[in-house]
Amino acid sequence: MENTNPWTIIDSRKIYENNWIGLTEYNVINPSGGKGIYGEVHFRNYAIGILPLDEEMNTWLVGQYRFPLKAYSWEIPEGGGPLELPPLDSAKRELQEETGLIATDWTEIQRMHLSNSVSNELAIIYVAKGLTMGIAEPEETEELVIRKLPFEEAYQMAMDGRITDSMSVAALLKTKILLLEGKL
Repeated sequence: MENTNPWTIIDSRKIYENNWIGLTEYNVINPSGGKGIYGEVHFRNYAIGILPLDEEMNTWLVGQYRFPLKAYSWEIPEGGGPLELPPLDSAKRELQEETGLIATDWTEIQRMHLSNSVSNELAIIYVAKGLTMGIAEPEETEELVIRKLPFEEAYQMAMDGRITDSMSVAALLKTKILLLEGKL
């Protein structure tokens, strides 16, 4: 039953497409036999997140205004990675673009679907160590504030709700557990 698709697709039509996403509307028969529609957002990139950690257990957060939320957000360095490229290559590029940091030691800690009821977006999260400072080169659409702080402070920001970005929360909580278990 786990691998059986209970949905029947009658037909579909593309509603919208741009360089980052596409939206498809499906006419379906749902699992209980009723007719209905289902909208699916298709992402053209991986969601890539990086939690940098230095030898003193500091990390870096990126602050920016998030248009869909109409609010300011503190997050780990994040961005998109083309599906046709290795995700680690995109992670290295994003970390340097947003923070200027270059890392020599990379550990993938999490893969997760960000909103699996309406999208196919896959997030891949890394911890980056062996850090040296380079020059940040944010994209023209990004107005970023970079903040270096102790990992424990960032972890507390996730725990008390000051960080609400799902990839950031997952990265901070998973990293805390891996550190406690001596696996990082």
